[in-house]
Amino acid sequence: MYLTQSLHRAVQQRPNQPMTVCGDRIHTSSETGDRVARLAGALLGLGLGVGDRVGMLSLNSDRYHEYFFATWWIGGVVNPLNTRWSAAEIAFALEDSQTTVLLVDDTFVPLLDEMRTLFPSLRAVVHCGDQPTPDGLLRYEDLVATAEPVEDLRVGGDTLAGIFYTGGTSGRPKGVMLTHLNLMTASLGSLAANHTAVAGGRALLSAPMFHLAALASWNGQNIAGGILVMLPSFEPAAALRLIEERRINSMLLVPTMIQMLLRHPEREIRDLSSITAIQYGASPISETLLRQAQRAFPKADFVQGYGMTEAGPGLTSLSADDHHAATRLNSAGRPMGHVEVRVVDDRGNELPRGEVGEIIARGGNIMTGYWNRPEETAAALRDGWLYTGDGGYMDEDGYLFVVDRLKDMIISGGENVYSTEVENALASHPDVVQCAVIGVPDDRFGERVHAFLVMKPGTSLTCDDVRAHAKKLIAGYKSPRSITIVEQMPVSPAGKILKRELRRQFSDLADRTAH
Repeated sequence: MYLTQSLHRAVQQRPNQPMTVCGDRIHTSSETGDRVARLAGALLGLGLGVGDRVGMLSLNSDRYHEYFFATWWIGGVVNPLNTRWSAAEIAFALEDSQTTVLLVDDTFVPLLDEMRTLFPSLRAVVHCGDQPTPDGLLRYEDLVATAEPVEDLRVGGDTLAGIFYTGGTSGRPKGVMLTHLNLMTASLGSLAANHTAVAGGRALLSAPMFHLAALASWNGQNIAGGILVMLPSFEPAAALRLIEERRINSMLLVPTMIQMLLRHPEREIRDLSSITAIQYGASPISETLLRQAQRAFPKADFVQGYGMTEAGPGLTSLSADDHHAATRLNSAGRPMGHVEVRVVDDRGNELPRGEVGEIIARGGNIMTGYWNRPEETAAALRDGWLYTGDGGYMDEDGYLFVVDRLKDMIISGGENVYSTEVENALASHPDVVQCAVIGVPDDRFGERVHAFLVMKPGTSLTCDDVRAHAKKLIAGYKSPRSITIVEQMPVSPAGKILKRELRRQFSDLADRTAH
């Protein structure tokens, strides 16, 4: 299998169907095929070939779509860069992977001088924005217009397709190596499990395309023959408008995005009846928010996915039918058809159903390793299994329940406390908009449960209020012993709440109080 197959099939079977919609630009499958072949020729002209890395620093666009295909067309390796990173972090990823050609849009041109100072080996930069091209950069549309189209090398299988840098929650970011087979296996498995992409269906792509969940959704839509409607970045008013104007059928969201859509005043005036499928994941969702979303999109099948970059990314899926069973809503679903998942103890032995341990997985979707990180690769990949670092348990029917990152587990008074269990309890309070739970130092208990809360406007809660509510649902030792009210949560580009940032905020507050 190779990742350009879907484009060849689209050109053959649906040459005149739109493939991408980006603002006022609409490209058919045939037009896209020609543009990709020409962009591939331009990349060859820049001295790139099989195995060479090509970087992309951009918001979502049809040119991002073409970049993926064109890089694989010549046997290259994509390196899509995190748009929330600093110039120093981007320069590190470029240097670590020895990416010497970079595509950059208007938003990130201001970072180039610093990036080039930090990584002088960056020899060619292609401007893929719509503003005038700055001096010293190559204009994307000029390359596409003037380059001769080249034949697809059809490189695939176990050949490296991409290096995807993780967020760098500890130390330097790690480059996850995924092959053509990894990415195709994950997408086909997701399609088989979820049935959310259909030929001719219109999918809104608003999650950042450097993120594996968005790439997997993009690839799945291409395989199914769907039409991709690009939103540069998620903005609720723009998303609601596009749903109505373009009659969007499906979209990939994280819970924070769902919440933003539901709270936006334009939701009440937009026709959202075309939505038939919503995939969500990346972080837990409260039952309250999920039920609100189901009422707002009554025709939509909701599907949850659990996974990680190292798994390309899909591991489990909670189906649309499972969303109608209240007992399943806290589950991440069952392993998809392409992967095997277990819960094990610290010696790698599978645990009985219901016991919490580490989630491990193996299958054709699992990464080959971390770029230039043999020791960390050996720690993560053991005896053919990926050790995820997530804690969870499996029930008698094979449903996986993810309880926490193992490193985020709180040990209070000798008892294990899983933050997701506490967060689910707090999220059920009618005045709580968002919540996150961390462990903080405590003289008496070693660690105590501390909650960060975003409240509904005009409401407030004391710590006693929070504890009283939580103790109706969970054991007293799991209930928060302290709280911080914040206006908003720090989130990653994928919409995950950044608990490392919350820990830093708590530490800074504690230091100021101590002094």
